Amino acid sequence: MKQKLSGILTLLLALVVQISFAQESRQVTGTVTDGDGLPLPGVNILVKGTQRGTQSDFDGNYSLLASPSDILVFSYLGFETIERPVGTATRIDATLTPDASELEEVVVMGYVTRGKNEMTGSSVQVSGEQIAEVPMVSADQALQGRVAGLQISTSSGTPGSVQDVRIRGLSSLSASNEPLYVIDGVPVINSNIAGSTASSSLSPLASINAQDIESMTVLKDASATAAYGARGSNGVIVITTKKGKSGEVRFDFNSSIGIQNDAYNERRVLTGPERLELTIESLVNAYGASNGFTPENALQLGVNFRLFPSAILDYDGEIYDWDNLIKNEDALLQNYTFSASGGTDVSSFYASVGYNNTEATVIGAGFERVNGSVNIQRQFRDNLDFSTSFNASHSTQNPILEQSSYFSNPFISRYLMNPLNNPFNEDGTPTTDLTFGSLHNTLYVTENNVTRNALTRLISNSSLDWEFVDNLTFRNTFSMDYQLNDYKDYRNRYEGDAAPVNGSTDASTEQNFNFVYQGGLNYTFNLGDHNLDVTGLFEYQKNQNSYVYAYGENFPTDGLTNIASASANFDAFSSYSDWYNVSYLALLNYNYARKYVLDATFRREGSSRFAEGNRFGNFGSVGAAWNLHMEDFLVDSAFSSLRLRASYGITGNSGIGLNEYQALLSYSADYSNNGGAIPSQFGNPDLTWEKGEAYDVGMSFGLFENRLSGSFSYYHRRTYDLLQSVPLSLTTGFNFQSRNVGEMINKGIEAELSFMVVDTGDFSWNVAANYATVDNEVTELALGSDGNPINPNSASSYKTTEVGLPAGAWFMRTWAGVDPQTGEPTWYLNGVDGEVTSNYNAAERVYQGASALPEYSGGFSTRVQYKGFFADANIYFAGGHKIYEQYAQFYMSVNSFSLGSYNGVEELLERWQQPGDITDVPALNYANGRSFQATSSRHLFDGDYVRLRNVAVGYSLPTRVAETIGLDGLTISLRGTNVATWLKDDGLKLDPEVQAIGYTTLTTPPVESYTVGVNLKF
Repeated sequence: MKQKLSGILTLLLALVVQISFAQESRQVTGTVTDGDGLPLPGVNILVKGTQRGTQSDFDGNYSLLASPSDILVFSYLGFETIERPVGTATRIDATLTPDASELEEVVVMGYVTRGKNEMTGSSVQVSGEQIAEVPMVSADQALQGRVAGLQISTSSGTPGSVQDVRIRGLSSLSASNEPLYVIDGVPVINSNIAGSTASSSLSPLASINAQDIESMTVLKDASATAAYGARGSNGVIVITTKKGKSGEVRFDFNSSIGIQNDAYNERRVLTGPERLELTIESLVNAYGASNGFTPENALQLGVNFRLFPSAILDYDGEIYDWDNLIKNEDALLQNYTFSASGGTDVSSFYASVGYNNTEATVIGAGFERVNGSVNIQRQFRDNLDFSTSFNASHSTQNPILEQSSYFSNPFISRYLMNPLNNPFNEDGTPTTDLTFGSLHNTLYVTENNVTRNALTRLISNSSLDWEFVDNLTFRNTFSMDYQLNDYKDYRNRYEGDAAPVNGSTDASTEQNFNFVYQGGLNYTFNLGDHNLDVTGLFEYQKNQNSYVYAYGENFPTDGLTNIASASANFDAFSSYSDWYNVSYLALLNYNYARKYVLDATFRREGSSRFAEGNRFGNFGSVGAAWNLHMEDFLVDSAFSSLRLRASYGITGNSGIGLNEYQALLSYSADYSNNGGAIPSQFGNPDLTWEKGEAYDVGMSFGLFENRLSGSFSYYHRRTYDLLQSVPLSLTTGFNFQSRNVGEMINKGIEAELSFMVVDTGDFSWNVAANYATVDNEVTELALGSDGNPINPNSASSYKTTEVGLPAGAWFMRTWAGVDPQTGEPTWYLNGVDGEVTSNYNAAERVYQGASALPEYSGGFSTRVQYKGFFADANIYFAGGHKIYEQYAQFYMSVNSFSLGSYNGVEELLERWQQPGDITDVPALNYANGRSFQATSSRHLFDGDYVRLRNVAVGYSLPTRVAETIGLDGLTISLRGTNVATWLKDDGLKLDPEVQAIGYTTLTTPPVESYTVGVNLKF
């Protein structure tokens, strides 16, 4: 009876408690956001001391029952946990701030990801937001100025062109110096795939939409790059594309539209009247004394002596502005991306489509891209994860002949066209009958020629992770990268290179297929404070390239542009090449209590580029780090982080020609319409990898909850077994053989600093800077038959490569100025100082104190934000190198070359005219072959410059305001790129950002752009 009574009383008591709670509890709602006001999905909200709670939804909203005496606990990974009493409130909003002790940046290194405190190597990760901000076709350009030790040179401003990228200097004299590109963990091919080496280059990286990139990580030292073996010797750039996240489907629309012009160009050519004035003076100086030339009759006598067409006498002084006619002023650029992402606990997706249309700053060139991507992750089972991504794009580039001295290059016409030429017929159409000189009418050629690169690129990555034992995961990755470029170059029948053959067409198709399989095991082990992460991986890479070319001449009528319509001089060519890489990789990362870190890598790699006995090479690294901020003696100090690191490793370089190790016969001979073979390569079966031995030491720190943070490192890289062409005895029938002989050193420092000057919640101001140096020196070269080192640049009139000097050091005669009494050009006899000579050949060539490689570079950035308003700027600088103005030989001659055949620049107006004149331009002489324009330091300039790379202002609508108009977010911005440039050397009139080889050439320069961007989230 007592037991029954006790049970009844218990039930009554529970009922009373429930009724009491129901009377006191009520619905509490709210929104959870981060410090920037953005909603946080998946935040845990619990009633303190109980298991009752909920999670915030995709928009950060939550709802739960609570009583006035309850305390709500808000917790979220990477953020500080906060508590809020309920009291009488029915709505409780919460703002979570990042927990500096728990939120550790994760760095994507390709094969693996590491927390920043687990790394021993040198790397810099740039976020997708920073990359997407820069309105450039090729995403790698967004890295300029943001990564210490990374130098990017705009080889051409033509949209879609390949950029020259150098990480920590040069590693080779003859092999590749370009970094390896890795997309979603898989190495890809990023070589120029343009259909012609004479026209603008085309980068496969331009096929990727920057809006689809989650992050780009630059790996610099051996500890970071050794996992990639031979391909990592020049550094690695890891690109990670966006993936979906759990939550409701979110849509993003990004658009930017703007204009662009040449970023920097102070070089002005002579107008018609100026050109005529100088031509008359040069004729009088050349022929006056003996042939009766005077300023009044010089032109008439020039016509009589057939120096000019008689039409020169009819020139009425009209200025034909070829420069502005060939410019594409305010070239239009447009970029649009629409994306969607979302998911559940077991699956997520990201999908996007994009369109880009970018005009060049010169007529005839442009770029257009259509792209789409899909990225899906799915958890099949608790221990089985699958992911796949697919990126497809079609890019069309209209290239120009800018890779050498082609007279159909619009920029050459801008500088070298005789300004007396009228570009148009009487009816306003471009003429095909230019009176003066030998250049084509670019206006007509551009309008009537058809030149196109059409690149289709398909990238597919699929991976399957199977955790068949706790903490032991088997991962398989399959990747395919297919590039198809269709090239066509039709040249019209009336004007230009093909006029003598009544029109011509080149056409080619190049296919490059890259397949990579990666299979490996990853094991993580945690025992107390001991943490171990081990990866073993096998990688197989196959690359196949096929190329088909055809040519035809003589078209019967206009409008026909295909080879099938040609009728003469047909030609055809095809080729096939392939190469394979097989690698075995082991990665080990160990840390004790997250304080002491040991990292080791070993890779055994085989390449078909070498003979069987030398195909495999062993590469690896070892690194250590000490996270001092986790030590007890620094726990309560001002240091949020403080770590020391050091690494040592060996990498290699296999970027040499295919089959270079083999003795070859070429079956390209034609003897009376019968095929034949000729010896074409001596070969060297002992040829092997160039190797790089590198060590790196550094420290990083964060103070006052990382308000002030930075890093400093010193690196030293010795590259040995350099590939060099060594002379052979002529009895072999060959001149040279490639051998592994030579050594080069790169060393320097890198520093980064970031400071949050003000952070009050509503207002913040952050500044950051980076600085890097590189000291390049050749320490060993192959010896010739005379016992002296062989100079790889011995045939160059510009450069030298010698032991004790940088690779490709500037080596030429030293300019001494113009003799003020005679107007003759002079050079230092000994190449340094003292006695001068006007005999160019008598002057000695000497090292000019620098090479084309900048000795220092860096960047500075700042961002100011007040509530929804923001402004930011980014500066890039480089210096310690020299740049040579190669086309000075065309437009700075003081004789008939510039004043008869082509055109000169305004500096010729400052020429010497009478004794006592102090100037840098000699007296004009139409007939004199003097060497003022010849290679010397007169046309060599300090390359130091500072460029305001990016500047932007914008406004982001508060979330609550955006929601009232049906949006999750709205941001509007105005951005400028390359808006200002400062040069150390006033004599450098063309853009200082040139190809890595150091010459200013008449290619499309970098662009200055202004864009308006709109980002919608809904």
